[in-house]
Amino acid sequence: MIKPKQILLFSALLGLLVSCHLGTNETPATPVALADTLQYLNHADTANYVGMQTCRQCHQSIYNTFIQTGMGKSFDSASIQKSSGNFKTAYVNDPIADFRYQAFWQNKHLFFKEYRLLKKDTIHQRIEEVNYIIGSGQHTNSHLQNTNGYIHQMPMTFYTQKQKWDLPPGFEGGTNTRFSRKIGLECMSCHNAYPDFVMGSENKFNSVPEGINCERCHGPGSIHVAQRSAGSKVDTSKYIDYSIVNPAKLSIDLQFDICQRCHLQGNAILKNDKSFYDFKPGKHLSDYMSIFLPKYKNADEEFIMASHADRLKQSACFIKSIERTSGQNKLRPYKDALTCITCHNPHVSVRETNKNLFNETCINCHGANKPNPFCSDPKVAKTKMSSFGNNPLLNCVSCHMPSSGSMDIPHVTVHDHYIRKPITKLEKEKIKTFVGLFSINEKNPSALTKARAYINQYDKFEQKKEYLDSARHYLSDKNKTEVEANFYALLQLYFIEQNFSKLLSYVNLLGETYLLEKKLTHSSYENTDAWAAYRIGESYYFTNQLPKAIKWFEHAIKLAPYHLDFRNKMGAAYAKANNLENAILQYQFILNENPKKVSAYTNLAYIRLLQGNATEAEKLLKKGIALDPDDEQLLLNYAQYYLLLQNKKQASVLLQHLLKKHPTNSNAKQALQQLTNS
Repeated sequence: MIKPKQILLFSALLGLLVSCHLGTNETPATPVALADTLQYLNHADTANYVGMQTCRQCHQSIYNTFIQTGMGKSFDSASIQKSSGNFKTAYVNDPIADFRYQAFWQNKHLFFKEYRLLKKDTIHQRIEEVNYIIGSGQHTNSHLQNTNGYIHQMPMTFYTQKQKWDLPPGFEGGTNTRFSRKIGLECMSCHNAYPDFVMGSENKFNSVPEGINCERCHGPGSIHVAQRSAGSKVDTSKYIDYSIVNPAKLSIDLQFDICQRCHLQGNAILKNDKSFYDFKPGKHLSDYMSIFLPKYKNADEEFIMASHADRLKQSACFIKSIERTSGQNKLRPYKDALTCITCHNPHVSVRETNKNLFNETCINCHGANKPNPFCSDPKVAKTKMSSFGNNPLLNCVSCHMPSSGSMDIPHVTVHDHYIRKPITKLEKEKIKTFVGLFSINEKNPSALTKARAYINQYDKFEQKKEYLDSARHYLSDKNKTEVEANFYALLQLYFIEQNFSKLLSYVNLLGETYLLEKKLTHSSYENTDAWAAYRIGESYYFTNQLPKAIKWFEHAIKLAPYHLDFRNKMGAAYAKANNLENAILQYQFILNENPKKVSAYTNLAYIRLLQGNATEAEKLLKKGIALDPDDEQLLLNYAQYYLLLQNKKQASVLLQHLLKKHPTNSNAKQALQQLTNS
């Protein structure tokens, strides 16, 4: 067995040997090639990220242009310089939730005010400071708040193309989560450089960087910096520098994978034991995650914002260009193909890119004297004179990559990267039919991966029963071996369906002791085992097996101590078991971590009422109602508080408001009926 110290020594020795060898500028012993990703030294676990300021020391000119790109400006602290917003018209109205919002600066700090009016009187007001602005401003600025490391999205976005403030994507149409939408590692790791995430949480960070940096596309830089500091050099016109990844030297697939890591947004299914940290440039993305999108027949014109790679790969231009590429030992194997960097220099802002570059790319294949001549559509009137003599150059992009809105983000127009002939009106009017979920970056995902994709599609995006039916089709549970292999997916599926007896049958089959001591024992960034333990606990809770529920909730929190929703549910289980002191400890922990967690105020107030401490209960209820005047359980508990005080009028007011916001609440209906009849 090789011990860890031996591995480190071997890695260091390998780095030294390569440094000495490459310093001689001789041909490397390994072939200059594309596919063998193991050659890159910065793929080693011992390679560390050094930060963009270190890269800047040798690459100042690239740094100067990169920080003006969308990636370089993707994330930063909230400041007047970072914001693209127009604050003369910084108002948003949500008529469904009946909230209004205003953005304003005060002493160079940005704030959002949420308020509600009744006959021009303010009956609710909440003011929160904005800590981060996410988005370069080319399309949007969205806004985040940091509360003791817990990061949430806030309910205002500025859409720069239309110079308009509105609700953020996913907050509209009655789904306004206000100040409580969690920003986890998946989101942060695409919109930013890699953050310092707190394992065992959903959305807590020790720190976050300020924008996507060099190493997201080049990989960790410590070995490269060490070799250059030691004086080693590589003639990159002849050889590949294996101390760091240069995407321009990668194969077409590996180059695409770097871009697809974030420009292929969709339903991302991580492979076993992988996290959103693990992918490194020069590796195959499909080894770390499989990204699914729903596909529809007769819906070619529909696309989401971050689907550039998927759309481009459907284009005949891309397909034909791949056919032209050949040879496995080129320094630039993508050279004859159409890839992202054919048109986009990642070091230069698209705003600074000459627009003729895009059309001239088309000319390279479709110019005069080429097999595919210039567009001859007589209806196209707008022409330019190209730099290729007197041949008329049409604005190819405007017709063949039309600019239109994306399906997932309002008030934004982007160029569709599916290059094709313009769609006719008849084609647009065809009926759209769902075909299925398909992995965009993996040709043959496993049955389990497909099942997880369908479950995730239902759980996170669209609550359509057919997704769960499809997941069931790919999951087998005929024997103990199959149940163990598909255990996590089976638990999630039947938990969503609230089929707790089915879920617990799997637990009984594998055995609680085995699950507690052998299988569900690992902490991870995705909280995979903790979620399984929580779902088991919930299943026991809803089948009135309280001692077992508490045992499993405790196990979930052991694995994920900063998952506040797990703690909140364990507090409820303790309270139901009349273990009020332990319940109080859970809610106090939550409020110490995040003093804006409304459910903790609600549940702690309920316990104080049980203890007969009405004064303390009222303080907690007031804090909760200031944060969320429409919280269902909070309003019910507040009404109960007034009933204990014999204040039937105020209790009735709260119950009426509760039913206005939550008309199906049977407890509120019953209580209000009793008040009316009394």
